[in-house]
Amino acid sequence: METGTAPQVTVNSEVLDLEGTDPCTNALDWLRSRGLTGAKEGCAEGECGACAVMVARPDGVGGTHWAAVNACLAPAGSLAGREVVTAEGLGAPDRLHPVQAEMAVRGGSQCGYCTPGFVCSMAAEYYRADRRATAAGPGTGAGDAAARPHAHEAPGPNGFDLVAISGNLCRCTGYRPIRDAAFALGFPAEDDPLATPAEDRPSTPARARVDGPAGSYVRPADLAEALQLVGQHPDAVLVAGSTDWGVDVNLRGSRAPFVIGIDRLPELRALERTPDHLEIGAALTLAELERGLAGSVPLLSAVFPQFASPLVRNTATVGGNLATGSPIGDLAPALLALEASVVLEGPAGSRVVPLDAYFTGYRRSVRRPDELIRSLRVPLPLGRVSAFHKVAKRRFDDISSVAVGISLHVEDGVVARARIGVGGVAATPLRATATEAALQGRPWTERTVRAAAAVLREEGTPIDDHRASAAYRRAMLAASLVRLWAEGETAETVHA
Repeated sequence: METGTAPQVTVNSEVLDLEGTDPCTNALDWLRSRGLTGAKEGCAEGECGACAVMVARPDGVGGTHWAAVNACLAPAGSLAGREVVTAEGLGAPDRLHPVQAEMAVRGGSQCGYCTPGFVCSMAAEYYRADRRATAAGPGTGAGDAAARPHAHEAPGPNGFDLVAISGNLCRCTGYRPIRDAAFALGFPAEDDPLATPAEDRPSTPARARVDGPAGSYVRPADLAEALQLVGQHPDAVLVAGSTDWGVDVNLRGSRAPFVIGIDRLPELRALERTPDHLEIGAALTLAELERGLAGSVPLLSAVFPQFASPLVRNTATVGGNLATGSPIGDLAPALLALEASVVLEGPAGSRVVPLDAYFTGYRRSVRRPDELIRSLRVPLPLGRVSAFHKVAKRRFDDISSVAVGISLHVEDGVVARARIGVGGVAATPLRATATEAALQGRPWTERTVRAAAAVLREEGTPIDDHRASAAYRRAMLAASLVRLWAEGETAETVHA
């Protein structure tokens, strides 16, 4: 393949060369090797945010915006052609950035280990294009808490959404002074160099190749080139957001001599709505999908705020979540309830596989080694009664013990069609077909719900582990359906 332009990345306005970087070197280690030691390694798996930096990303409407990401997970090669800002690039001791200044004067930092990551996450929110509109408060749409049912609380008086820093952990200050700093921020000045027009920022990086002593990271320009590379390198690792493989690299010592970055393939980044289905590109991040859907799929809207943290959602992709085949992934149960299909692309063309036939075993699927997930296809219309229930030890940013997605088509008080996806109770995500049968054709009443809940309790083959016992998992399965009913017979109206 052609290598395109030299593998370079703009860091804090300085163009740096990536050549000589191994494919398994993460962005955090590469940045620290360049003397930018503000970002730290805390957990090495994307849970603490100590490594957060800002990356210019497409905003979906022709421009770009700043996204905070976990540098400990992203391969350094994936930064090729991008613009990155670390805490050092925001300000200096003699010219603090407004975020840094507020954190300092309001006591938001003690040991300082987590502070650079907090500052980068806060700065990305500081530059959010519609924050000023959010600050307008209740009754104006963006600031209306009723329109943001999954936020921890309403935005501050300055429109700052605290969810933006929910992926950052601090063990010294408590969070009140950090919250105070966030809510004390003003708005970017007109001459702020980081708030220049989005069209001046890089959007879609061209193909790139970064060669190091231990191998190569390659970003193809299009799907055809990606499939060609997969054919030439059958043992290559395909990486999009790297929120799963990055953990394996950091904590389990996984290595690969050839890594193919597929996160920018244009064919994998479509979001299209036709009269009969919704097409979701596999390389769309969860954050991009949430913005693109804008609440039009209530079941997925319920998943997004419970899926890891904003730092992870800014990078994790739809296709990557399914490609890992994890039985405890949050997205699969919801997509099963939505009757999604997987569009696979290979040398022989594309094929469509229903998601309930896609998983074949623990982290295994029908996808062949020479195929990529191109998109997910969700049929329309959607069920008017839906819910997503995640049971975990923490409310947010935790791995689920049980996850349940429910979508019901209720017509004239009768369940015409039911689809239920469950995770955490078998070696794969699965459809609760016996429970679906217990609901379909029956009146949507509490009696029907409780009878079906008894069936749902027996779905899957849950086990005892450190997250939950099998008995608890069965109890939570049954409770999920009862909870849907208990949350109100008005659910059909709410999701209409």
